[in-house]
Amino acid sequence: MDSITTIRPYDDTDLPGAAAALTDVHATDGYPVEGVAHPEAWLRSDDVLASWVAEAGGRIVGHVAVMRPRGEDAVTLWAEQSGDDVQHIAVLARLFVVRDARNQALGERLVRTAMHHARHHNRRLVLDVMAKDTAAIRLYERLGWLRTGQATHRYGDGQQIQAICYVAQRPNAGRTPWPPRD
Repeated sequence: MDSITTIRPYDDTDLPGAAAALTDVHATDGYPVEGVAHPEAWLRSDDVLASWVAEAGGRIVGHVAVMRPRGEDAVTLWAEQSGDDVQHIAVLARLFVVRDARNQALGERLVRTAMHHARHHNRRLVLDVMAKDTAAIRLYERLGWLRTGQATHRYGDGQQIQAICYVAQRPNAGRTPWPPRD
C-alpha cells in the first residue's frame, strides 16, 4: 500500500467500502466469526456510539467502533471486578484492517482513536478477542490493555469459541496498581 492512510470518523457513504473490507478480512483471517452474511447491518448496528475508518487512496482499509454495552462477558467481568456502572463502560469492537494495509500501525491508530474518544466521554473501554487472534492480542497487550478473564463467545447455530476479555488502562494507570489492593 503506497498511499497515505488517514483515520477519520465514519460517514454513511463509507458503508459499502467498509463492508467490502470486512468481507475481505473475514476471507483472510476468519474475523469476525459472525456478521459477515450481512456486513452492512453488522457495521451499522444501533449500538454503535462512534466509529472510524482508515482510508488509503480513496479505499476503506480499516475500521473500529465504540459500542454501548449489550450484555457482553467483557462488560460483566469488568463491572463485577471494578464496581463501575455499566453506563460508564463501552465496548471496543469491529476492529479490522485489510491484509495489504497491515504493518503500518493502522490497528494501533484505530484503537488509540477509540480510546481517546472513550476517555473524552468518561467511558471505560472493554473488549473480548477470540483466543485464536494472536496478532490482536499482542496489539492490545502492547497498548497496555489488562486481561480481566476469559469467556466463551457463542454465535451462529450453536457454535462457540474461546475469548479473552480486556479493559483499557486509564491514562494515569501507572500510578494505580491492578488489581486494586485493599
